[in-house]
Amino acid sequence: MSWDNRFATEEYVFGTAPSGFLTAHAGLIPPGARTLCIADGEGRNSVWLAQQGCDVTAFDLSPNAIAKAEKLAKTAGVAPDFNVSTIEDWDWSRTYDLVVAVFFQFLSPEERAPVFAGLRRALAPGGRLMLHGYTPKQVDYGTGGPGNPDNMYTAEMLRAAFPDLTLLRLAEYEQDLDEGAGHKGRSALIDLIGDAPR
Repeated sequence: MSWDNRFATEEYVFGTAPSGFLTAHAGLIPPGARTLCIADGEGRNSVWLAQQGCDVTAFDLSPNAIAKAEKLAKTAGVAPDFNVSTIEDWDWSRTYDLVVAVFFQFLSPEERAPVFAGLRRALAPGGRLMLHGYTPKQVDYGTGGPGNPDNMYTAEMLRAAFPDLTLLRLAEYEQDLDEGAGHKGRSALIDLIGDAPR
């Protein structure tokens, strides 16, 4: 099923509340940051970040998801700059103070490498990357994400992908998620929060 079909529902597949990863580390969100939310789906993270005072740009490949994101933003009284774009077509030369990458594990390792490079390019000097996803153990839980362990992250892999970032957090852990029907139940998670050189 395509992402656009998946998002062609009245209900929000991943809920309307922001990722618990973001709320748990709200103190690490730079005030007023020019922020990019990649593969942002139905807008739960970009809308919340805008409510925190960030100047948010967000994109997703699904027009249905973006329409729901705009509806959510209107209800919340904020106006992120929403764009329909694939992750491959995004202009990574535009730089931001904060880049947020939550659960975008639809990419194979070969497809992922240029996107990780894009995330790094999109960080302004001193910019912060906040990345959250699943470890390979998630496949055993089956409570969200793709069924392919190759699409998942390990701490070693993320450290190697972003070697010049000063890491504020790099952790693998397990937690119960309740983020819509898309992420529900015991989950094997990983966080990376790191700053680019100034």
